[in-house]
Amino acid sequence: MYHLAQINIAQLIAPIDSPLLADFVGDLDRINAIAENSKGFVWRLKDESENATSFNPFDDSSLIVNISVWESVEDLKNFVYYSGHIEVFIKRAKWFEKMKTAHMALWWIEAGKNPTAEEARNKLLELDHNGDTDSSFSFKKIVEKPNSL
Repeated sequence: MYHLAQINIAQLIAPIDSPLLADFVGDLDRINAIAENSKGFVWRLKDESENATSFNPFDDSSLIVNISVWESVEDLKNFVYYSGHIEVFIKRAKWFEKMKTAHMALWWIEAGKNPTAEEARNKLLELDHNGDTDSSFSFKKIVEKPNSL
């Protein structure tokens, strides 16, 4: 059985503790709770503060990372576009620079295995360098879930 892993990154317009990002940071717990209570949610990368803002697999303090695992592409899409998360998505220009590189990658993983930050980083870099492939893809070119093991 397989699950869908995803990484998305955003380049902050200011340091994470800046007043310019206070609304975003203040909303993280609510958005993370929406994700965790969404149909098909499996896992997300988080630290002791319950978010992933301390992870820095790109060695760039202006980038924040989100890594999660879902049962299906449809479940992830429903969270991103049809839940309370859409409010953050709509306001993203307030907090984040427009990315010139790939900022989200998807890939299939064996159920029960969670991706590391390094693996997720590599999948995003792979997508940025090679475009959509069977091993790293975007919502533009969804790769079907592999047959169960």
